[in-house]
Amino acid sequence: MISLADYLQLLPKTELHCHLTSTMRARTLHELAGRYGVPLWTDDVEKLFDFDDLVDFLRGWRVAHEVLRTPDDIARVAWEGVEDAVREGNLRYREYYINPQYFAHHASPLSYVEVIDAVIAGLSRAERDFGVGFRVVVAINRRESAEAAVELVREVIANPRPEVVGIGQDDLTPENTEDPLRFADAYALAGAHGLRRTAHVGETPTASPENVRAAIEVLGCDRIDHGYRVVDDPSVLALAQERRIGFATTPWSTTICSGWTLDEGHRIRTMVDAGLPVSVSTDDALFFRTDLGREYREGLTALGLGIEDAQRIALAGIDMAFCDEDDKQRLRADFRAAFLALDALLAR
Repeated sequence: MISLADYLQLLPKTELHCHLTSTMRARTLHELAGRYGVPLWTDDVEKLFDFDDLVDFLRGWRVAHEVLRTPDDIARVAWEGVEDAVREGNLRYREYYINPQYFAHHASPLSYVEVIDAVIAGLSRAERDFGVGFRVVVAINRRESAEAAVELVREVIANPRPEVVGIGQDDLTPENTEDPLRFADAYALAGAHGLRRTAHVGETPTASPENVRAAIEVLGCDRIDHGYRVVDDPSVLALAQERRIGFATTPWSTTICSGWTLDEGHRIRTMVDAGLPVSVSTDDALFFRTDLGREYREGLTALGLGIEDAQRIALAGIDMAFCDEDDKQRLRADFRAAFLALDALLAR
C-alpha cells in the first residue's frame, strides 16, 4: 500500500509552464558562476533563493542567464533538468520557455540559432535517455521593445525547427507591468505563420483581469500562463469557459510572486471548481525551491484537491499541450494505465 503523498509523487505528469534556465541545479549555477566570474545576487548561500516578490525574483532570474555562456552549458542544463524532474515528479512530457534575447546581451553573446539548437540537443538526449517528450516556446522578453519582439518572431520564422511550436511573453516591462498588448504585432505575425501562442498574464497582485481578456481576444492565445485574475471578473471567466482556454498554473510560485497562501480559497482552486482546464507546473523550480512532485504532493493537497482532481489536472496538461495529436493519444493511454496501477496500490 502507498500513501497519498506517494501516489501524487508517482502520478505521471506533464509540465507546460517551465523556464529552461530555472531547471538548472543549484550546484550547476554555483559552478558556472564561479567559472565565468558572474557575481550572484547575494553572497549568502542560505539566502540565495529568498525573494520578496516577483520583481525581486526576476532580478536573480536575469542574472542566472548570464552563467550560460556556451551551447554546451545550455545543453547540459536542459538534460540535467529532465533527469531531476523524472526523479522528483515522474515527468513524462514538458514544454519549455526559452528567452533568446537574454543570451544576445550577455558577455558572451549567443545567436538565436545557437541557443535553440543547444536546447534541442540537450532535450533530445534526455528524451532518448528518459523517454520524456518536449516542445519549445520562444518567449518574448517584455523588458525589450515591441520592435525587438517582432524581430524575434521573424527569427523564429526564418529558422524553423519542428520542436519550436510557439511564442509567449514573460518577465515584466521596464515599468514592472504585464502590458500584453504592447506586443500585439509580434503575436499577429506569429499567428499568421501558424505558431501557437501563450502569454504570462493575470499573475501579479496588481494585474487586471483585462490582461487575460486581451491575451485571449486580441493576441489569440491558445492557452494562458498563470491567469489567476480570470476569476476576478465574471465576464472574463465566462469568456475563458466558453472558449475552453487552458491555464498553466504554478501553485508554489504564487506564495512568493503574489504573496498568496495555498489554501482552499486560492484562485487556482476557484479556477478548478469553475471547470477551467488547469495544469500544474513549477514555473521556476530552482528559484522557488520546488519540484514537480512537490507541486502535486503539497500544492494540490493545500488547495484541498484530491486524487480525481490530480488525475484530471494531469490529463488537462496533455489536452493543453502544443504537441501533435498522436503524441497526446499516446500520453493519455500511458497516463490512464498508470492511474489504474496506482489506484490498485492505494486501495490495498
